[in-house]
Amino acid sequence: MRPTHEERPTRLIRKLLVANRGEIACRVMRTCRALGIATVAVFSDADASARHVREADEAIRIGESAATASYLAIRALVAAAQRAGADAVHPGYGFLAENADFADACEAADLTFIGPSPEVIRRMGSKREAKRLAVSLGVPIVPGYEGDDTSDARLVAAAREIGYPVMVKASAGGGGKGMRVVTRAADLPGALAAARREALSAFGDETLLLEKALVEPRHIEIQIFGDVHGSVIALGERECSIQRRHQKVIEETPSTTLTVETRARMSEAAVAIGRSLGYTGAGTVEFIMDREGAFYFLEVNTRLQVEHPVTELVTGLDLVRWQILVAEGHPLPLTQEQITFTGHAVEARIYAEDPASGFLPQAGEVVLWRPPEGDGVRVDAGVATGDSISPYYDPMVAKVCAHGATRDEALRRLDAALQRTVLFGVRSNLDYVRHVLLHPDHRAGRISTAFLEQRAADLLSPATDLATDDLSSAQLAALAVSMQRLGDISAPATWRNNRGRPLLEQYKQATGISSSEIVVQLIPERAAAFSVTFGEESETYSVRVLARSGPDITLDIAGHVLRVVAVEAQPDIWWARVAGETFCLTRHSPLPLPGVSQASSDSLAAPMPGQVISVLVAEGQTVAAGDPLMILEAMKMEHTIRAPHSGVVSAIHYRPGDQVRAAAVVLDVRAAPPPLA
Repeated sequence: MRPTHEERPTRLIRKLLVANRGEIACRVMRTCRALGIATVAVFSDADASARHVREADEAIRIGESAATASYLAIRALVAAAQRAGADAVHPGYGFLAENADFADACEAADLTFIGPSPEVIRRMGSKREAKRLAVSLGVPIVPGYEGDDTSDARLVAAAREIGYPVMVKASAGGGGKGMRVVTRAADLPGALAAARREALSAFGDETLLLEKALVEPRHIEIQIFGDVHGSVIALGERECSIQRRHQKVIEETPSTTLTVETRARMSEAAVAIGRSLGYTGAGTVEFIMDREGAFYFLEVNTRLQVEHPVTELVTGLDLVRWQILVAEGHPLPLTQEQITFTGHAVEARIYAEDPASGFLPQAGEVVLWRPPEGDGVRVDAGVATGDSISPYYDPMVAKVCAHGATRDEALRRLDAALQRTVLFGVRSNLDYVRHVLLHPDHRAGRISTAFLEQRAADLLSPATDLATDDLSSAQLAALAVSMQRLGDISAPATWRNNRGRPLLEQYKQATGISSSEIVVQLIPERAAAFSVTFGEESETYSVRVLARSGPDITLDIAGHVLRVVAVEAQPDIWWARVAGETFCLTRHSPLPLPGVSQASSDSLAAPMPGQVISVLVAEGQTVAAGDPLMILEAMKMEHTIRAPHSGVVSAIHYRPGDQVRAAAVVLDVRAAPPPLA
């Protein structure tokens, strides 16, 4: 047991091990450097050369690439801390951040755990226990079922009593894992099976509960902080309603919907829960608000949140510093009355995922990472140019934040920052979050947790704005790539005996399951100057290359000067950033390529590296178009492979537990023959 408030001594932390990876590990290390605390990174085989490893004072390998063999391995983490001579452990968020057994193991090894006590983590790790505490304090909760009997039969009966739609949730979870919204009884058994499987994989606990699913609610959380001397205060709210698959995408503070009275009542409820727990360190009390303005308790996250930077921007505080001071035994640096809030802050999470392909997580090398700078802009990133996005972990790459005197100023600064952000090598949601920010309803504050789903068509449609008076962004991207590829037109590699004949550059732009061709015809006129036409268009453009430095190229198009970033990632595969949009272009020779064969249309390939979780069919089984065939798990998400057409399963190449490579053929479905006339 921990000492009481009165008898606990102050313990100076000199060396801290960060039991995490990516941007949160880098973030914690930044504060440690400011405090003069030495840092120790841990890494799996997949992360041997990762940014957080390079930024630490020292680093220790903890296991193989899979999270279960490394970042979730409690013994390996504690052993690494002891080997390095660390006296404290910061768990970050995700992985073991809310694992009471890990906190216990740290204390047993005489390591200061940067977080609340194991007892508090254990109590709040159960959503059922958390709700019982809220009820005892008079804090309203969403109607639901949190009984001990979590059999399918009992949950089906409970859902009938609650009324659809219902939310299936993992009792031990968070971050959207093990969570499903079910709108009709027929879908509940499948949702329960999937939620249990995901919860067991993510948290080692398949216990589920049910809640009434509110229609178009808003998700609002209160940041609390407590110390070992009994003080608990609130540091304002964060609006987290813009989310997809229950994963937050954009967060801001203050909320556009809270009245002064509601904010006060919500903060009082959060602090009451913290005091009842004897809470120490950073924590978040999460609420959901219906359309009438009533709020309900959801859960307590016993850790630092991904979105904590927006709170830091409006308060001017370093919450990681506060965590360390509290863990050392110091009182909170400020009282509730001393906390002030200035302006508005917004955060956008940048994920390696393809919005045009159902937000499928992406893995691969980061060919170019260029974070933005500017007044009021903050970037927390876990990658650098040359790093790899691993298929083993969450695909979040960075958080881009902006602070302004008003919400409009913060949104404008964030949009400008996102325009300047460059991420090449993997597809990302960078352009998508800009569409969200600029949507009229978002700018007006008309948001809910259903926002992204309800406006999917608007947010996923490609931009149609012209990069110049006449050229689209895609055409300008192809032009810039051509200029970069050709380089010095007078060089021997591009010398031609007929200089009046056009150079033909042909590119394919792939977006999700669709693609388009862009043809650029260039006639050199003089050094770095060209006459350009596109495809069958008759319009001719006078183009000059004004400057070229690495991936940056400046073009003069009939007197309109534009700056573009373009780089070759692989032979004939180019990335370009134009007018705030990212393009991946594949160059094609005008001549046919010999020896290129096409995969059978009956072959189904893995969309990315992952592990087979379940095979839902057998060889020889007849299936209909859209039937689920196989479930893969990658980057902490499940992906279902479905039949592209009706037919017969002719081959299954992988079994549950097998690891598969990206583009590996996993099943064959032989199309059914057409009916006889």
